[in-house]
This record gives sequence, structure tokens and C-alpha cells, in this order.
Amino acid sequence: MTQVVTLSAPTAQDCVALAEIELCGELMIAAADAREDRLSPDRIDEVLSVGVYAAEQAPMIPRQCRRRG
Repeated sequence: MTQVVTLSAPTAQDCVALAEIELCGELMIAAADAREDRLSPDRIDEVLSVGVYAAEQAPMIPRQCRRRG
């Protein structure tokens, strides 16, 4: 007999966790590309878009949590 697994819609906690994972991934990519041993606080802020907000740049929403339109 085959079992069927039904995936539920992502919860808010899932969305937060996915966003954190994506941000960590961005930091790892930046660290791998960096010439210095460590990323500077300014470079970290740049990678994470800290303090940057524009109408066309909405807060990061993981792909898995975006509503399908």
C-alpha cells in the first residue's frame, strides 16, 4: 500500500526560518568571495541590505512562502 503525503501551506515560522536560511546563504556566498579573512560589518550590512528600503525592494520573502497569484 502506498502512503500519500500531503504538504500543508507554510506557516509563519516556516517563512521566518526559510528567510533566515536564505540570508545565511547570502552571507556564506559573500564570505567565500571575499579576499579578506572576515567580512567587515559594513559588508555584512550591504549583503543583508540593512537600512536599505525602496518601493521596488520589498522585505525579503522566501520563494516557498510567496503567494501564488
